[in-house]
Amino acid sequence: MCGIVGYVGSRPSQDILLSGLARLEYRGYDSAGIAVIDGDGDLGMRKKAGKLAVLRDDLDAHPLAAGTTGIGHTRWATHGGPTDVNAHPHLADDDKLALIHNGIIENFAALRAELEAEGVTFRSETDTEVAAALLGREYRRTGDLEGAFRAVVNRLEGAFTLLAMHEDHPGVVVGARRNSPLVIGLGKGENFLGSDVAAFVEHTRNALAIGQDQMVTITPDAVTVTDFEGNAVEAEPFEVSWDAAAAEKGGWPSFMAKEVSEEPEAVANTVRGRVQDGAVVIPELDGLDELFRDIDRVIITACGTAFYAGMVGKYALEAWARVPVDVELAHEFRYRDPVIGARTLIVSISQSGETMDTLMAVKYAAEQGARTLSICNTQGATIPRESDAVVYTHAGPEVAVASTKAFVAQITALLLLGLHVGRVRETLPADASDDVTGLEALPEKIAQLLDEEQEHVEQLASWMADTRSVLFLGRNVGYPIAMEGALKLKEISYIHAEGFAAGELKHGPIALIEPGQPVFVIVPSPRHSALVHSKVVSNIQEIRARGARVIAVAEEGDAAVLPFADEVIRIPLAGPFLEPVLAVVPLHLFAMGLANAKGLDVDQPRNLAKSVTVE
Repeated sequence: MCGIVGYVGSRPSQDILLSGLARLEYRGYDSAGIAVIDGDGDLGMRKKAGKLAVLRDDLDAHPLAAGTTGIGHTRWATHGGPTDVNAHPHLADDDKLALIHNGIIENFAALRAELEAEGVTFRSETDTEVAAALLGREYRRTGDLEGAFRAVVNRLEGAFTLLAMHEDHPGVVVGARRNSPLVIGLGKGENFLGSDVAAFVEHTRNALAIGQDQMVTITPDAVTVTDFEGNAVEAEPFEVSWDAAAAEKGGWPSFMAKEVSEEPEAVANTVRGRVQDGAVVIPELDGLDELFRDIDRVIITACGTAFYAGMVGKYALEAWARVPVDVELAHEFRYRDPVIGARTLIVSISQSGETMDTLMAVKYAAEQGARTLSICNTQGATIPRESDAVVYTHAGPEVAVASTKAFVAQITALLLLGLHVGRVRETLPADASDDVTGLEALPEKIAQLLDEEQEHVEQLASWMADTRSVLFLGRNVGYPIAMEGALKLKEISYIHAEGFAAGELKHGPIALIEPGQPVFVIVPSPRHSALVHSKVVSNIQEIRARGARVIAVAEEGDAAVLPFADEVIRIPLAGPFLEPVLAVVPLHLFAMGLANAKGLDVDQPRNLAKSVTVE
């Protein structure tokens, strides 16, 4: 989950490394460090536990000598706690070599024992220092940095991205990746490496994506990519579709606040170009009609927030495409020997496209002969490249750890997929054109909701700042939204929150209800789901009778909830599968408002990082 950046060129590398790390800090903020080869060819390094600001302060007090080659790292701790000594970079070869790492080296213990038997002394608890020591030993034997690096990565097991540099080779940074992200930024007289494009988008939008088990060497004027055996390979070029300003706060108090405000735009951009003559046609899926007609099963696999988006997608896909859909947590999927085959479509969902559990699920599915399609927000990411097809959500960069605009974009992409596949399979209901029209109208309705309800929801949140537990209830498509609301509250406010299927109340959860217990209820539309609506109103009566404080999220004009709800948050009218995109917006606002009322960091919650790139 760590963020890494590398630079070679003619500009002061320290400034470029620190600005890159600032954009990558969402990937880890336990500690940070940089290493620079200065104009005299000497390697200097500084690293500190804590957020990037701690490192900046240390560098202001004790500057490194200027240089134009460097690597930087911001850490989410795995092996070893977040301390100065465990921070990256790690040094070797008499401190002439520096190395940084994202991932987990699974065989580090055996390698460490091997090195200790040779007399190597370690300064940290990390698996990363083992890789640095191995590289130092190999380099001393050969004097060939690239060759030594290749020999080392071939001995490592697990998931890793490594960057390294050596005093003997100023103007050179080497990198390698296995099951962990790495992209190349192409400049004029300078080149960059990063765990994602945010590391260098301020300087260039021209990028190369490198594949699994590949190495890269950058100099100011050249980029060389090979596989782990040393064979030259062609890297895949792409242009970053957003600029550096998109990943800045732009006057907002937090990235999360900015990203919630961008939810209408995220939905609009995801729909744009995918509706033709009143029907959904996804250009990226051109040529796959036979596949969609042939499938007899869909499995959606994802983790966390993306999993809840998948649950919403299940309802829509089954209704529109008339194909059975299962939704599975990616980290459970491949370990249970699932029954899949050539007529199974695996749909993976990942904002970053690097979620390790999801990536491994996709690879496993492909090995079993299933077809794979990814829903992703990040260009050049691994999961789309490992999949047969991809539907990009054009939500733009999402920096806050708690996902908001990416979530609504993921649901939107799944709705588009359902309408596209249903059209191909000729299974769409007669009124499907209403859903297409409704999709195009969603951005305006989200904007209306933000305009009309944000102040109300934030006031509720401030009143509830001392609340110790909040429950969320929903039925049908409201059930995953209830779980998403609970997850957001847990992530950034650190209080107990649970989402339940409302029908499960009498099967246990109602025991949690006591006087004053806040309960959010996602109320379905009485226009589309009269029976389910009546049952949810009954659920509200049951918990209200036991003293719960009910906050209902209900559509405009629903009067049936008024006698039983303490507060009602209104959402605009929409189709049954479009309602979740609207219903989740006030839950995002509420989580953010409550965390703000408690004085917490909504962008960088404790113990979490944006992209989970280790299993």
